[in-house]
Amino acid sequence: MKLMKKLSVFILVFTLAFTVSCKEEAKENDKKDTTTKILTSTQKTYAVVGETSTLKWTAYKTTDKVAVSGKFNTINITKSKAGASIEEAINGVQFSIPVSSIFSNDVSRDSKLKEFFFGVMADPEMITGSFEVTNDTSIANITMNGVTKSVPVKLNIDGQKVTFTNTLQLKDWNLDAALASLNKVCFDLHKGADGVSKTWEEVQIEAVMYLKVNN
Repeated sequence: MKLMKKLSVFILVFTLAFTVSCKEEAKENDKKDTTTKILTSTQKTYAVVGETSTLKWTAYKTTDKVAVSGKFNTINITKSKAGASIEEAINGVQFSIPVSSIFSNDVSRDSKLKEFFFGVMADPEMITGSFEVTNDTSIANITMNGVTKSVPVKLNIDGQKVTFTNTLQLKDWNLDAALASLNKVCFDLHKGADGVSKTWEEVQIEAVMYLKVNN
């Protein structure tokens, strides 16, 4: 009887100890889950602010390569996503640029660009594209004149400001005819001191995007 009584007491104590241990372990797991949820909910994410995006361009005329600059007043971000880093947020961003929004602070020049340059393209109304950004490379996929060309771009991140720069060669988009059309209508305006009229096939671009931070 004494042996049975001792055995019963032992079993009871063991059961109580096991129960308390399980409850403590469950509480500890609950704490870990709560901590994980808090960390996840407070993690920073980045997202492109579409209405702040801009695209500046610089073209060249005359044999002295005189710069002519302008911009597009409208850039539509047609696809974007939030990311845990700026690079992740801008990777895969898609955009469209209405040609009608071109602005060089010269009404006559803008009119000629719309009619005699963009107007002879396969798609005279829109430029579209996307960005591919990894740890090693930054690429802009640009579609003009029915041609899509992938070009490397220089990426600069300054706080929440992202800048892409590069010099485009218009022949890569089969734009020889559009360039000749523009040079013809601007023949005298594109003459230099040597009397030669020239419109260069290279255009420098600078695209800027700003990102917001969500906590």
